[in-house]
Parts: sequence; C-alpha cells; structure tokens
Amino acid sequence: MAVNKDNVEQLWHDWFTSDASSVEKRLFHTFRLLPQDPRCKLCHAPFEGMGGLVMRTLYGKKQSTLNPHFCNICENFAKSNPGGAEVEMSMLFVDVRGSTSLSEQMTVTDFRDLINRFFVESTRAIVREDGLLEKLAGDAVAAFWGAGFAGRDYVAKTIRAAQKIQKVMEGQKIPVGIGVHAGVAFFGAMGSADGLVNISAIGDEVNTAARIASKAAAGEILISEQALKAAGIDSSQLESRNLELKGISEPVSVRVMRA
Repeated sequence: MAVNKDNVEQLWHDWFTSDASSVEKRLFHTFRLLPQDPRCKLCHAPFEGMGGLVMRTLYGKKQSTLNPHFCNICENFAKSNPGGAEVEMSMLFVDVRGSTSLSEQMTVTDFRDLINRFFVESTRAIVREDGLLEKLAGDAVAAFWGAGFAGRDYVAKTIRAAQKIQKVMEGQKIPVGIGVHAGVAFFGAMGSADGLVNISAIGDEVNTAARIASKAAAGEILISEQALKAAGIDSSQLESRNLELKGISEPVSVRVMRA
C-alpha cells in the first residue's frame, strides 16, 4: 500500500539514516524463531527452507538485489513509493585501471574472466561490510552506506571495504583505483515512463566521490578528509593531496591509503 506523498521523504530518510527498519526490527523476535539461515541482518527473516517459504508467501520477502544480507524491503518500498530524501551517506567507487590496455593484451575470454573476478570480489567485500550496491558497469563498481542499515560506523565500514577490495585485487593482479567520500546526497527510487524503478544516490557529493576515484592510481585508495573525520580515523600519518576535480569548484583534500 502506497504511503501518502507528504510522508514519503521522511520515510526514505528514516529508512536510510536511523530507524529505517523500525517495523522490521519489531518483527525481529518473531522472524528469528523461524528456520533457517541465511537471514536478513535487519529483521532476521529467513531466506531458505520452510521459514524462507513462509517469508516469501506471507510477506513477499526475499534476498535484496542491493545486498543479499538484507531482505528486499527497500525494493518493495521503492515500487510503491518512488521518491527519496537527502541523507548522510558514504560512497565508494572502484575502477579497473588501464582496462583498455589490458583488453588489448588478452584474449576476449581472459579479459572477461578478469572483469568477472573484479566484480565478484569487489561486491563480496562490499556486501560483507553492509554496503548497498548501486551499479556494476563496464569496469567499475559503485556502492553506498547509511546508518539505518549499516550501523553508526558505516563510514568506517566503507573504508574497510575499500581496503579489502584493494588487498584482494593485488592478489588477483588486477590494478584498481578506489575513491571514498562521505556527505549528503539524494537517495531514493527514480522511475521511467515504462515503470522501471532504479534505487540510486545522486548529487554533488556523489559526483565528488566518483571524481576522487578517477584520480586514484592503481593500488591507491583516496579517501576524503571529510570521510576520514566521519569515520574517526587519525589520518596524520597518511600522505595528503589536494585534488583539482572536474566540475568541482574547490580543491578537495584527500589522504592516500593502501591495502
């Protein structure tokens, strides 16, 4: 059932930043009695076995396409209530460096396998740190975090995800650059005339995060001072850079971190 439009913005805001899943959390004690794992980390709804069948039949619950550790409350809400809100969030962008050159040096099949490993390992690290996948495109992955589903240390989780991605990519010999930023962006569901709904984050801070990532060389994680402060991380021992970013009027201060 759709929510009154006047309330949609507040509901989106609450979902992402604080008690997004207040109803889901109240159902936690009921759902946790049903078998079996794996379960939604918010409401404890089971995804498999008889409990999973009950969830799908009675509640329409299944694993989220944004993060399989959560149920599809966000997708269901988005279908009924297109809209969104300005929220505090953190963002991660990761790109394969020199992908065009790599593709010229490899067979099509080998390059496909490399990109597939990049997608699999990147998304695995993001999912484990409670991030929501925004997109897999070409040779890039984008994800975002909010306190409502990832907890109060959501910015620190974003940075941990970046470190995990960089570490595994070094082992896989896949050169990637990563950018991490935190700030206020618009999060919500945007639709098309054909009824397609995409859950996404947009705004100046998202653009800044993408631009920061574009400046990261292979093996580097560039983290804005804003994100490091929000994560409570002492950055005094990290290399400092001031970046001139396309479309951004003021230089952005970042620190360089590696796996």
